[in-house]
Formats: sequence, C-alpha cells, structure tokens
Amino acid sequence: MKYTIDGKEIMKVSCEISGDEIEGVAEFIEYEVGTQKIVRLILNLKGNPEKLKPGLHAVHIHEKGTCEGGFKCAGGHFDPGPAGNSDPDVNHPFHAGDLPNIFINTNGQGSLEALTTRVTLSSGPLSILEAPEGTALMIHANEDPYKGGEHGSGISGGPRIACGIIKAGGKHMHH
Repeated sequence: MKYTIDGKEIMKVSCEISGDEIEGVAEFIEYEVGTQKIVRLILNLKGNPEKLKPGLHAVHIHEKGTCEGGFKCAGGHFDPGPAGNSDPDVNHPFHAGDLPNIFINTNGQGSLEALTTRVTLSSGPLSILEAPEGTALMIHANEDPYKGGEHGSGISGGPRIACGIIKAGGKHMHH
C-alpha cells in the first residue's frame, strides 16, 4: 500500500541496515501537513530465511546511534521526555520509537511502509537525528505483540538481529 501525503516534504534521511546474513535500507521522509509533522518510513529487508525467518518482525527506533556489541549498545527504545521510559519491555507499546511489524516472506524478503507522528527528523524534542547519542533502527527476531511485560522478558520483539544507524547527512532537503 502506498500512502499519498498532501504536504510539503521537509527532510529525508536513509540508513543501511545490516545483520548476520541480513541487509536492507530504511528511508525516513518527513512531511509538514498543516501544523503537524508526519514521518514516513520505507523499509526494505532481505536475508537468509534461516536468520531472517518468514513472518512478522518487530521494528523499533532505539535511543543510541550505534550497532556495536551485538546491537546491545543501541540501548533501549527511543522515548525522550520527562515521562519517557526506554525499557524495551515495560513501557510497551507506548514508546516514541514504536513502528509496525515488518512481514518477511519465505524467500527472506519483505518491505514495510509506515507513518508515524511520534518522532521527527527536523529540530525539536522528538528529533531522531538530533538525539544526544543518535538513534538506530532495530529489527528483532520476533514479532512485536504490542503489549508490555516484565523487565528483560523480551516480549517487545526478542533478540536483535539487524540494525542501522540513523544519522543526518546523505540526502537532505532544506526549503
């Protein structure tokens, strides 16, 4: 499904996603529609179906722009603000970096097109480009059931299997 957004395209940024025999590209495009900002994500993934299993996989924006340490250094979920809670399991599904699941077919390929009003690319408290430690897009081994659980339960998507750093640079448009 392709969305048509009646608004002005403000910024665009893309990031490379990689994991063990998994690769992909994510593109974030921000639109200004009246007084609101909407970010559209277009994510294309492919991998060895043994590693990127067919079915649904959680997709989240994480709070640190690094994929080191088996993706653990990316920290918890991106959830800025005084009431933010980056704990991936406890504060689920209410965090700012939550996105829909991506569906992977039996060939190990899938794409996701989603809209979110929870984050921005442009300047402001919800900017995923200006976050103090950057941000990363994370793909998980399991589906996101969109409900919370105990700390460390992994309910929000389980193991991290692929990651990409979201950073400014590359394709930018300033009006």
